[in-house]
Amino acid sequence: MTTNGIELTQAARGFLKALASDTRQQILFLFTGGVELTVNEVAEKLSLAQSAASTHLAMLRDAGVLTSRREWKAVYYRVNPDGVAQALKDLQATLRACCPPSTECG
Repeated sequence: MTTNGIELTQAARGFLKALASDTRQQILFLFTGGVELTVNEVAEKLSLAQSAASTHLAMLRDAGVLTSRREWKAVYYRVNPDGVAQALKDLQATLRACCPPSTECG
């Protein structure tokens, strides 16, 4: 949706949608410090069904927040710093375009 020529990029939209869920926010915090986790590890840490953890991880990956790699039958997830950085950069640019900081004091 475009208003006054201002539009969120796909990266920013995906990022906001991915983080709109409390569960996905909790999942993201599990990856602090560059940790890699499997679906089963995420499910266990948050007491989620494996299918629910898998669905949330896929959404975070599709939004560019996480990246994954397959090792035999296990899929390992970790934060995608480049994807997060791009989404934040795009979001910041959009917010500056629509809502510039006030130059008035007090």
